[in-house]
Amino acid sequence: MNKITRRQALGTTAGALTVLGLTAAATSAATSAAATPAAPTPPGTVDEVYQGRRIQITSGGGGHHGGHHSPGQPTVRIDGRELHIMRNADGSWISVINHYETFTEPKLLARAAVRDLQGAPLVPFGGVA
Repeated sequence: MNKITRRQALGTTAGALTVLGLTAAATSAATSAAATPAAPTPPGTVDEVYQGRRIQITSGGGGHHGGHHSPGQPTVRIDGRELHIMRNADGSWISVINHYETFTEPKLLARAAVRDLQGAPLVPFGGVA
């Protein structure tokens, strides 16, 4: 008759408990992930794909220009690269892509820049990659 040793019994029990624990943890994680809604986009921000390009607009300022943005001026990025924008005295917006057309809001300006780029990558202001 084959007898099971105490070490074998403990090893089998520990293995079974580990499998049960991992299954319960995975089920719990999946349930909590399904129950957790997607993080809402903060007010004043945009994160969209337009004509295959990702446009991100965040309110505030700072950017990578070391704080050269005016307070409250948004940062506009196309595919992760910052689009230099400027606000006119009348409240309209222009960009380095198109100085001759004004826009009422940065989102419209970013979409026009995407169209004007025609698939070309956005080069950082100053031409340094």
